[in-house]
Amino acid sequence: MNEYDFDAPIDRRGTDSLKWEKYHGRDIYPLWVADMDFRCPPSVMAALQARIDHGIFGYTLPPPALTEAVCLRLLQHYDWEVSPEWVVWIPGLVTGLNLSCRAVGETGDGVMTTVPVYPPFLSAPRLCDRERIDLKMRQNADNRWFIDFDEMAAAMHPRVRLFLLCNPHNPTGRMFERKELEYLAAICEKNGTIICSDEIHCDLLLEPDKQHLPMAALNPDIAGRVITLMAPSKTYNIPGLGTSFAIISDAQLRMRFRRAMEGIVPSVNTLGYAAALGAYANGGKWLAALLTYLRHNRDLVEQEIGAMPGLSMAHVEATYLAWIDCRGADLENPAAFFERAGVGLSDGCDFGAPGSAVLTECHSSQPTRVQGLIELFFRKDKY
Repeated sequence: MNEYDFDAPIDRRGTDSLKWEKYHGRDIYPLWVADMDFRCPPSVMAALQARIDHGIFGYTLPPPALTEAVCLRLLQHYDWEVSPEWVVWIPGLVTGLNLSCRAVGETGDGVMTTVPVYPPFLSAPRLCDRERIDLKMRQNADNRWFIDFDEMAAAMHPRVRLFLLCNPHNPTGRMFERKELEYLAAICEKNGTIICSDEIHCDLLLEPDKQHLPMAALNPDIAGRVITLMAPSKTYNIPGLGTSFAIISDAQLRMRFRRAMEGIVPSVNTLGYAAALGAYANGGKWLAALLTYLRHNRDLVEQEIGAMPGLSMAHVEATYLAWIDCRGADLENPAAFFERAGVGLSDGCDFGAPGSAVLTECHSSQPTRVQGLIELFFRKDKY
């Protein structure tokens, strides 16, 4: 019997949940944001309880034990030797994306990113007075998403100072391979472009035979041009505690990043630090059980979506997301269609792919109910 019960439904209504309050009073199952409906690991709850029992929540420095745990984890998982001074703690990964845009280049400079992509990648350049250059991802004959590096090289120009990379990729679920990362790094190096690599989903690997490769771990030369963003929030389901970190090996780049924080970005909160340490120090068994559960859900979602006329999705290699291509179903508004079916998904428009696809999530404790709602409504509405 599994030590952790991921099947137990937990009622989040009335808890001021962003995810669940969106459809307050409506019979719609929310699957629109990366916020799992599973309890976080016992090690996290124990760490939080110990901190709460202390009873004082004053201004808190990053615990050295937490930074050491991060460095040890990166060494053990990726053979990536990170010095503690490279780690910059920030209260959220979206904060890191915006800080990277502010720290690199000047007003009017270019920021390139792939589409579709997590919506803050699309808004951060504009919020920082930068020009956004979109690089459309393609799909091969096997329906696998990839970056067209010829198009990327052609779109590069001297004022493209930053490339925002998402790896593993949200929302397509791709894990980029070494050769792909090396191509991307080479193009950026030739153009003098810094890379901000969002790797928040790096622990959510659904292919047991594959391993995440951090962009900055390719080699020291590439590392000097990379801002790596990571967090325990998606992996251990603690996004509300606002705890993330940047890894920046180049001292000048790290100074610019820290300078962009001054007077604007608050410190990580006391409980966030405690939760992160509890997750990284003692959450390994829980994570292994979670991945087994997510693989089952991923397989079920792929099977059900593949059986519905007009819908398709690429195989999800990492993350707990599923990018559903609705173009073959002739749906004018896919997100509204699914809401009428009783399932709340994210609209592809928000990811830079208007009218083409909807994002769902594979982390529900009731995937059969969710897929059944979609299938029943789909057949009733279309046929």
